[in-house]
Amino acid sequence: MDKKNKVLLLGLGNDILSDDAIGLHVAREVRRRLCGIEGVEVRETCEMGVALLDHITGFEDLVLVDAIQTGRSPPGFLHEFDGGGLKLLPAVSPHFLGVGETLALGRKLGMEMPSRVKIFAIEVEDPFTVSTQMTPALQRAMPTLVERVAAAVLGIAAKQSVK
Repeated sequence: MDKKNKVLLLGLGNDILSDDAIGLHVAREVRRRLCGIEGVEVRETCEMGVALLDHITGFEDLVLVDAIQTGRSPPGFLHEFDGGGLKLLPAVSPHFLGVGETLALGRKLGMEMPSRVKIFAIEVEDPFTVSTQMTPALQRAMPTLVERVAAAVLGIAAKQSVK
């Protein structure tokens, strides 16, 4: 299936670090809901930085779901923002590239990077404990999170199909 003009939902996280796995869990559930929907691909990965290029190259739209811990919102709160304003680090670290740097690097290398990026950052309670179970607050929030992310992905796919 040709990736061009498709939406990629990419769930990020570490599946052995409690709440850090929220992006992976949301992606799995959204995949079940959207199975068979034309123009949508759902993936999950524990990778970051340059390794993300293998996943995101060739897609028109990218929707990322990941954990965040700001301490300013309750666990399960869904922060939504447009990736167009992703800031680049002032200096490149040899060990880690953020999403903004990864997209910029892909463009610099002449790779076909998504032109639109939407980010869902889910507030988490405990992203550091080694566990395959999320905290109860995130487990309770899962149905709502999945519903909101799935609706957003469907909305993006619908816009693409009218092109």
